[in-house]
Amino acid sequence: MRINKYLSEAGVCSRREADRLVQAGSVKIDGRRAEVGETVLPGQKVTVKGRLVEKEEARILLAFYKPRGVVCTTDRRWKDRTIEDVLKYPIRLFPVGRLDKESEGLLLMTNDGNLQNQIARARYRHEKEYFVTVNRPVSEEFLEKMARGVYLPELERTTRPCLTRKRGEFEFSIVLTQGMNRQIRRMCHVFQYEVKRLVRVRIMNILLGDMREGEYREVTEEELSDLMQRLGKTKEISSEYRKGETRWNSRSKG
Repeated sequence: MRINKYLSEAGVCSRREADRLVQAGSVKIDGRRAEVGETVLPGQKVTVKGRLVEKEEARILLAFYKPRGVVCTTDRRWKDRTIEDVLKYPIRLFPVGRLDKESEGLLLMTNDGNLQNQIARARYRHEKEYFVTVNRPVSEEFLEKMARGVYLPELERTTRPCLTRKRGEFEFSIVLTQGMNRQIRRMCHVFQYEVKRLVRVRIMNILLGDMREGEYREVTEEELSDLMQRLGKTKEISSEYRKGETRWNSRSKG
């Protein structure tokens, strides 16, 4: 971004006045006198007459369709295809929770660690809904047992009661409020069912909708407002989250 536009958007002055300040030697980039028309790069520090101009990074929340075969990690030792390989977003974002490599569907991506923690932690009991396709016909008895909670011997834990519903001969939906490692696959295995396809279609109030694999979108204002209310956040925080802020910092640079 050109220096005059940077200062204008930061609320320091107009672009014309910014050019005059640059010509007068009052503007510095990383401690070096700026030139008219110079570009400000991400991470560089801009000062005007010794005062720091700070442009806060906007907080981002995306709904992303993670494809099957993609891992939710930045560890490249195993040469897996990662979210970063698919998403290609200009700002580094982190997944809210995880989906295992063989699962697909909705994944929220953000640069806000507090939001990530509040949504992902199991103790908050936020709903996540999945469509599951298995290798043999789905019975009502199977769904009832899944809904009551299932003891997983390899984890030595029993899953929380959940909601289940038949969707087709080989397909059902399940709504969880926790996220044990490969939980749905392990639950099905207890009853001799093998998961053939697993798609997450909802996290709290945010839906996968008609997105295709590898696509992403920004959450809508309505979705974000609803989400913040569910998390106990105010509308003011919700608005700040969408837009981010630019501020003119009055403290002097040393």
